[in-house]
Parts: sequence; C-alpha cells; structure tokens
Amino acid sequence: MRWTIKPIPKEAEIEKLSEELKVEGLVAQLLLQRGISTYEEAKKFFRPQLSELHNPFLMKDMDIAVSRIEKAIKKEENILVYGDYDVDGTTAVALLSSYLLENYSNVATYIPDRYGEGYGVSLKGIDFAEDNNFSLIIALDCGVKAIEQVNYAKEKGIDFIICDHHRPGEKLPNAIAVLDPKREDCKYPYKELCGCGVGFKLIQALAFTKGDTIEELVPYLDLVATAIGADIVPITGENRVLAYFGMQVINSKPRIGFKAIINQIKKQELTITDVVFIIAPRINAAGRMKHGQHAVNLLTEINLKQAETFAAEIERFNTDRRDLDKEITEQALKQIKTHKEEDRFTSVVYDENWHKGVIGIVASRLTETYYRPTLVFTKSGDKLAGSARSVKGFDVYDALEGCTDCIEQFGGHKYAAGLTLLEEQYEAFKAKFEKVVSETIDPQLLTPELNVDMQIEMQQITPKLMRIIKQFAPFGPGNMTPTFMARNVQDTGYGKGVGEDEKHLKLSLTQKGLRPIGAIGFNLGNKIGQIKTKDRFDIAFTLDENEWQGNVSLQLKLKDLK
Repeated sequence: MRWTIKPIPKEAEIEKLSEELKVEGLVAQLLLQRGISTYEEAKKFFRPQLSELHNPFLMKDMDIAVSRIEKAIKKEENILVYGDYDVDGTTAVALLSSYLLENYSNVATYIPDRYGEGYGVSLKGIDFAEDNNFSLIIALDCGVKAIEQVNYAKEKGIDFIICDHHRPGEKLPNAIAVLDPKREDCKYPYKELCGCGVGFKLIQALAFTKGDTIEELVPYLDLVATAIGADIVPITGENRVLAYFGMQVINSKPRIGFKAIINQIKKQELTITDVVFIIAPRINAAGRMKHGQHAVNLLTEINLKQAETFAAEIERFNTDRRDLDKEITEQALKQIKTHKEEDRFTSVVYDENWHKGVIGIVASRLTETYYRPTLVFTKSGDKLAGSARSVKGFDVYDALEGCTDCIEQFGGHKYAAGLTLLEEQYEAFKAKFEKVVSETIDPQLLTPELNVDMQIEMQQITPKLMRIIKQFAPFGPGNMTPTFMARNVQDTGYGKGVGEDEKHLKLSLTQKGLRPIGAIGFNLGNKIGQIKTKDRFDIAFTLDENEWQGNVSLQLKLKDLK
C-alpha cells in the first residue's frame, strides 16, 4: 500500500479552532481536514438536527409526484411500488409501501427477479401491473434510463413516477415525474442521496402536504441509514443527518424485521459498519439467492414471530451465498493465473455456470487481490451478464462508456456497474476494456492508497481521544474513520498469528518503552516474520475498543505496517 498523509492545516487555523471548541489540537486538525473550521460547523457535525434536512419540494418534479399520488389515493387507484433487488431498492420499497399503507390499502410491492428479469424496470413487471389493474407505478432506485419500458407502460394506460439516484442518460423517460438529484435541471442542494434517500424525500413531501412534522417520519430512518451504508454513498451533508438519526432508531427502536436480524446476531450497540457488514449482506442475500421480495417481506413485517421465521430463512440464504462466493472466487483467481493475466491493467473473467447472484461480490474480491478494474461475467439467458468493480480514483462507468460498441446495455456508478453483452462480443469487449483502461488510468492508482490523517505519538492515544472520535460517527465516504500513523514502534514479544490459518496478527505494541497497547491486524498474519525480529517498524491504524469478558480496553486496528 502507498501511504498518503493528508495535508496538515495551518498552525494558526488549528490553534483558533482548538481554542473555540476547547479541544486538543489533534482533534481540531481532524475537524479541519473534514472541512470544519468554525464553531457553528462543528456544532452541526457533532449534533446533526432534523431541521437541517432540505425542503423536498426543491427537487425537480416533486410537486407533480405528490399531486399524482394524492390523485391516485382520491380516485382509489391501485399503486405498485417497484424497486431494485439490492439493499437500496428493497429498503426503498419497504419504506414507501409501509408509509402509503398506513392510510391507504390499495398498495402492493414488486421486486423484479434477478434471473428472470434482470436489473431495473422490466416489461414483465409492467405486464404484471396491467394484469392486476395497477394504474400507477412508483419505481425506486431504478428507472432513470427506462425509456422503452415507460413508453410501454404508457401505451397500457399506466403512469410512472421514478425515484432514482443514478446518472440519467441524454434523454429522460416520459414519466409523470422523474425525481433524481443528478438530473442536470434539478436544483436540489444535495446530490448524493441513495435510492432509499430519494424515496424518503418523497414521503417527506407527502407528509408535509398533510401537515405532518419531520419527527413523525423518524421511524423510517432505520431503512434509510441501512441503504446509505450499503450503497456506499458519501456520509456528508443530508446523508449524515439521515444516517445519524437512522442509527439511533436501529439501536433504540428498530422495526420488527431489523429486530429479528439483530436478535440472531446478538450484538448490543450497532455502528454503521455493522450495518454494512452484518445487516446489509443478509438483506442482499435474498435477491442474490432467491428473490428480493423476501427482504421486503422481512422489512415490512409487524409480527415478531413471523419476522423471526423470515430472518431465519434469510440467514440460510446468506450462508449459501457465502459458500458460493468463496467457491467462485477461487475458480476466478485460478482462471486469471492459468491465462497468465496478472500483468494486465484489468481483470475480466467468465464462466457460464457461475451464479449470477454473487458475481458482484466476486468482482470485489478479485479487486482486493489484484487491485485493478474488474469484471466478472456469467451466462444469463441468451446473453452474458457482468458485474464491474473499480479501484479508488478510477471511473469504471466512464471506461464502459468507451466500450459501448461491444455492450448491449449498462448502468451504475463510478465504482460499480452492471452490464449485458452477447457471447460473441465477449473477447472483443475484453480487449477493448483493457485498451480503454490502460490508456486512461494513472498507473499509481493500481497500488492501493491508504489515506493517513496524521502522525501521532502513542502516548497521545487515550480513552478521552477514543470518546471524542466515536462522536465523529457515522463514518463512511467523505467522513472516514480517522487513520493515524506511528513511527518506530516495537512488539513487546507477544506478537502471534491468530484465527484460521493464523491469517490475522495480534500484537502488544510499545513506543519509546512506554506502556504497551494491544493491536489487531486483520489479514496481516503474513507480516509475523518482520515482527519477530524485534526491529522497529511504522504502523498505520485506527482506534478501536476490545471487549473481553465484560472489560473494555483500547486497541489499535492495524491497516498496514512497514
């Protein structure tokens, strides 16, 4: 890894903020690095307020969307809430459908089948709406590129409202309303909402029209916080407020579906990292292994016993998903080695028997191993379906745009995308993608970058510092957990490999002979040889707490050592 130390703010700025907030210079520096330079900004950062959420009617077409939903309710039309099968889509469907169902019964949900229909709005879904007399479809976390599908629905007399956060194409679908902060003509002040976040803005607008307050919508924020974490959107601005209050709901009064999952994992206080790595994979597993509707059923269930049955079923899906993911990752790594492709700028692999539900996870695993833009393909009907993942700083969506002559369709973000192509296009696509990436990527992006906030002395690590850093949460893109660096540390002789195959590293570290601090380095077990020499080394780490037999102690979570 290449360690990049963030620029140090001017001494005068650190002193001024330190004085204003009555905090140590170290804390003031961390805040300045996050763009916080005044007392007011710090107050907003540490104590987010619901009043900071923007007026939902600032979003283009919001007034039209609200009027159309009100008209549907007044005329007793059937409303179909439609969403993608991932965490963002299923939480968004659970959010909007449960909100509408509180006061109106003619509402149903629809999640497309990952295998039979694929990503986004499907013609099959529109046929279902026609067959069951739905005259309004509200699409969440998808739809901004569904031009053909919306026209198809219009011919059948079905209106569309689209709530999306993906980049629109050159032309927007002919829907009644298209809510998407990334529309060029949308003046909404915050552009980084997830799909569930856009769904929340819609219920906020509906609630305001009825004269309800924002406080009445807080119970829905557990869904929004989960989607924010899972969809890896920046936890800045409005997302920070939504995630902050959403995490409070998860830890104090979660919906029954979340309660059923939390009861299974038996963890007391959840962080947004726990949501990303514990709750989100389980919700995702439904759409990957069986059907996304299972996740919606769990998230909208109000009977705990029934929810626990759903949660146990989803737990089984997640176990199956883990086994498959491990097996396919091993096959994909073998394919790269067999074809001697380690020196390419990209990894592109394909096997017609790979499970479509896990190719995105496998793409992430390959990116972790070889650290370069990666695509994993499998057979899907008469076409190939692919999942793309990128490395930090490189826009894989733009790279795919440079390969459109070899692609049937694609969509997604800077760091993750999905695409389909014909089998006969595969070799041409693989060559074109390698060419586009090799010509446009900065070679240093192919070495993982570790951003270090600052260098500190180990004697500065105190329980008080830990308490303050915990208040920087929720963490995520735009507000990552502070990473520190310490030079010339030594293991006191307790260093050892732990876990399966001793792949993790457990140490007791000291600097200048001072009191030792425990440290854990996940996946750093291969460094044990360097530790045993008793030489000094530098470490990059975050602060963590270790709970053992009821005792809580400070520990360092190592990210790398040199």
